[in-house]
Amino acid sequence: MINNDNQPPEEQTGLEEKGKLTVFLGAAPGVGKTYKMLETARQRQEEGADVIIGWVETHDIPSVEQLAAALPRIPVKSCIHQGRLVREMDVDAILERKPELVLIDDIAHTNIPGSRHVRRFQDVQELLKAGIDIYTTVSIQHIESLNDIVAQITGITVKETVPDYILEQADSLQLIDIPPNELLKRIKEGKAYAGEQREQELKQFFRSGNITALRELALRFTANSVDEELEQYMKRHRINGPWPAASRIMVCVSASPFSSQLIRAAHRLSVGLHSEFIAVHVEASTHNSTDDEQRVRLARNLRLAEELGATTLTVVGCDLPNELIKVAKAHNVTAIVVGKPRHSWLQELLHGSLVEQLIRLSGGINVYVIQASAETKKSPKVVTKLPAEEQSNWKNYLGGLLMAGLVSVVSWFFAEELQPVNIALLYLMPVLLSAVWWGRWPSYVTAFLSVLLFDFLFVPPIFTFTVADIPYAWSFLIFLLVSYFIGGRTELLRVQAKTAYHRERITRALYEFSRKIASTSDSTSIAERLATHAAETFGRQTLVLLPDNEAKLSVRGGFEPEQGRSEADAKELPINESVVAQWAFEQGQVAGCSTDTFSEMQYIHVPLLSRGNAVGVMSIRILGMQITPEEQRCIDAWAGLAAISVERVKLTEAAREAAMLVEADKLHTALFNSISHELRTPLSSISGSVSTLLESGAMYNREQQTELLETIQEGASRMERIVINLLDSARLESGMLTLKKDWCDIEDLIGTTIRRFGKKNTDHIIEVDVSPDLPLIQADFVLLEQVLLNLLDNAKKYSPTDSVITIAAKQEADSIVMSVQDQGAGIPNDELVRVFDKFFRVRQDRQIPGTGLGLSICKGIVEAHRGRIWAENRPDGGTDLYISLPTCKYAPIMEAEDEAK
Repeated sequence: MINNDNQPPEEQTGLEEKGKLTVFLGAAPGVGKTYKMLETARQRQEEGADVIIGWVETHDIPSVEQLAAALPRIPVKSCIHQGRLVREMDVDAILERKPELVLIDDIAHTNIPGSRHVRRFQDVQELLKAGIDIYTTVSIQHIESLNDIVAQITGITVKETVPDYILEQADSLQLIDIPPNELLKRIKEGKAYAGEQREQELKQFFRSGNITALRELALRFTANSVDEELEQYMKRHRINGPWPAASRIMVCVSASPFSSQLIRAAHRLSVGLHSEFIAVHVEASTHNSTDDEQRVRLARNLRLAEELGATTLTVVGCDLPNELIKVAKAHNVTAIVVGKPRHSWLQELLHGSLVEQLIRLSGGINVYVIQASAETKKSPKVVTKLPAEEQSNWKNYLGGLLMAGLVSVVSWFFAEELQPVNIALLYLMPVLLSAVWWGRWPSYVTAFLSVLLFDFLFVPPIFTFTVADIPYAWSFLIFLLVSYFIGGRTELLRVQAKTAYHRERITRALYEFSRKIASTSDSTSIAERLATHAAETFGRQTLVLLPDNEAKLSVRGGFEPEQGRSEADAKELPINESVVAQWAFEQGQVAGCSTDTFSEMQYIHVPLLSRGNAVGVMSIRILGMQITPEEQRCIDAWAGLAAISVERVKLTEAAREAAMLVEADKLHTALFNSISHELRTPLSSISGSVSTLLESGAMYNREQQTELLETIQEGASRMERIVINLLDSARLESGMLTLKKDWCDIEDLIGTTIRRFGKKNTDHIIEVDVSPDLPLIQADFVLLEQVLLNLLDNAKKYSPTDSVITIAAKQEADSIVMSVQDQGAGIPNDELVRVFDKFFRVRQDRQIPGTGLGLSICKGIVEAHRGRIWAENRPDGGTDLYISLPTCKYAPIMEAEDEAK
């Protein structure tokens, strides 16, 4: 039993909620994996664990059925597939039940089409992520990296495999093993692996030599796991040891069926050497093809490499050996894995041997050459087809013929001045132009036609294809070879230029997107820009979905390149696709077309992940096409950049809300301190006066009683002003302040204000300076009166006793400007703007009563009238508070005069 607790302690803290995986590994079917799994589960159940069966295959073996009957079972799903009833494990029912431990037999099983996941091991991953422990079984022939070796041993290619990383990430790996003779005996007696095909399988698969070889594979695989666990343990506990030097394996990948065997061999080598693993594909003109079958095969091979833990790279180059060596040196590769050449000696003579060139250029890098298996040798060779434009566009070939004919006409008229060698060089021009404009195959046809025209028109005897002079035949051969190399190299340059342009366009689009979203402050704008840029880059409809407060996705941005604009139908996502997008968001995994999860969908749904959490989903319409790893990396780059931007907006909003809470807390504290201080004085005076009147009222004459009552009235008025200011401030803050506008006379407004203010002002002189013939303004008379009262009260507080306070009004352009001027100490210049903030008080040597709300209320009322308020210091001392209110173009002056009369 091996415990692969490979995560260091600092990494385990974030994985505490993930379920634990226990794998029961056997060398072959029938060794007792299912029985051992059920027996171990029964022990866990007796210990009090909540154990259920998610899927177990008993194969009608009584002992297995007896153990399975003692455990509760989740009902399986039944559906019709290709006219027959098929049963599958119900993942949703297990998630809803959420037991502590679930038993899932045969992790390598392939689900029926239409299931959520293509493979059962993906169901296991989803259940593990939900925090459910899992017991499962697998035989050694189902491990992906050993697939080709098992095929060589048994002669049977296993179709259902499990990626190695599933077993590498298992928390516990138990090897179930019995001797080969005992296994064969159990199968013959029907005590293990009973079934309809057991006699045929017994002859083909269950042979003593095969089982012995499979046992050796299982033991080696388990030993590697033990070695890796020991190495991780020693590193975690800082135990010194002879650590192996770092190494890195690189495998060359193409669209050939042989590449899968190379990838598995390189993975086994990397496991044995405890090294990293890189898979490299070189795009060259000879490999560049639009054949869908090759594209799918290449994508499948690269995906296989990624499943086995490799880092995949795609580079463009004309010289395959040199490009591979460049990549190897750039990534510090210590060994290169290549396949043994399968082409003929003639191809090696023309193109050279890749293996020999790699060995010659490798230097200190080891080169491992892998022989293709017998089955792979029988597979059809990869045939490079012509690009579609060269297959169908006959005009390209006609253009080459016309250029060759034009050269022939020109050379015919100047045949006496030109030597045959000069004419032959002229015929290279149409060959070169055909290669540059239309590709290598039109250039090859043009070269052949040029040779025929040159021979027919200029090589004696003319007007025949007979060659009398043998050196001309060598000239024709050299001409064709030169044309061949010109066409091939030029085509390669076209491919490289096209690839470079494609990558530059993607890079430029990413840059433009990042630049535009840098200043974007809302998630919807980011979604719209992501959909537009990604759709234009990939040439496919792109939708961006973001969650609401209940984590339900909705389309926030969509674009379809064919329409050229964002329309309603470009922002619609089918209901079934929306369900898959929601699943991708909740699980944080890519789903949909070109994946193994909901693979029958038309869209690929990529979660926007930021710090491990999904903040949205990008959905791209694929329509059944296979996405290459390079395209997937590009999509991931878009998704990552968008996720960071959305997360930035969310963090900004959270910071803004936090700042508002802090500011609100400060305002609350300031309000509490100010109100408590301001209410204490009038309440004390009122309480003292009332107590005096109640307790000793008869001892005071009428004049003294009146003075006490006036003190009570003054305190009550002061408290009333505080309450009114608080109510006005609350109305302004909530936006509930309603202006009752009417035509107002400035002189009447100032007069009314002075009369109200004069009742409580006995120690200041009020002067009025109002310009005559001021027009009427539309305003709320009561609110403006409150503004002027607050300004006069502020001037009274900050001016010395018996000083003059001036209230003035005049017209300036289209505004009425009123001002209140005092003779106080003035306001510091750096505080002139802040005097209108809530609870702000100018620093003074003496204590001045007030809440700091008066001027802020004045500012709110004036701005509600579309006016402006500001403060200025006079050079000779004192402060001027100004109010500017707009006038109406057509004021009813006559009506106002009649009403005054």
